[in-house]
Parts: sequence; structure tokens; C-alpha cells
Amino acid sequence: MKRSHIIIIAAAVTLTGAAVFMSGRKTTSVPKSDFVAAAEVSDRITYFALHGWEVEEICSKSVTIPEDFSPAYEEYAAVQDKQGLPLREYAGRDARLYVYEVKNYSPESRKMLAELLVCDDKAVASMIYSEDGGSLRLAVG
Repeated sequence: MKRSHIIIIAAAVTLTGAAVFMSGRKTTSVPKSDFVAAAEVSDRITYFALHGWEVEEICSKSVTIPEDFSPAYEEYAAVQDKQGLPLREYAGRDARLYVYEVKNYSPESRKMLAELLVCDDKAVASMIYSEDGGSLRLAVG
């Protein structure tokens, strides 16, 4: 695997909860979310397009959503709550993380990445962030 792909995967895993082994608090009262289909490549690309993002897939990786959220992962989960994505409902489950290059947004010539976390063919989390480790982070929607 190319070094750039390894760096991208490492950054994505960090943003989506490299803190899998860290303990933290867990919030249990979360409203049920609408289903966002993400089984097919076209579903995932369409999800981003509906929010104005042009993306191209770079890689994907199997991950486990932490059962107990660390403070950093709790912040990530709060973003998902605001976007209406059901991350909390999938705590402790295996998922697939898809990482994309954003083609239509590059503030200050920064390379931007998009991620989509998929479990049971549903989008459960998403984010846009700068390739430099996430110094700039944005909700997808």
C-alpha cells in the first residue's frame, strides 16, 4: 500500500475513533435517525453529492465503533447527532470506513478528505476534514 494511503487511513481512523481502546462516557438518550442507504458505491457518492460535495474514493477499511466513547469520540458523535446520523445506535459494532478525496473544495490549497462510516449498509457517521490530520473539520450536511 502506498505511504500516502497509509497516512490517509491513519488520519481517518484517528478522526473516527482511534480511541477505540480509550474509555470514556457514553450518552444513551439519542433519537432514532432516518435511514441513509450506503450499501452501493452510487449510494455513498450520492450522499455526498446531495450535500454539495464532489468526492472520489481513495480507500476503505474495516473498523469497530467503540462501545464506550472517549471525550474525542464523543465530540465526533455530537457532530453525527446534529447531522441526524445514528452513530450512537451502532456503538460496539463492526463497520466499514470509506475515505474520499474532496474534489470541489480546497481552502488555502489544502487537500480535503471526506469519510463515511457504514454499518449494516447504512451511513452512521460522516465528516469532511483537512488531510493534515484534521486541523479543519466540517460536517457533511
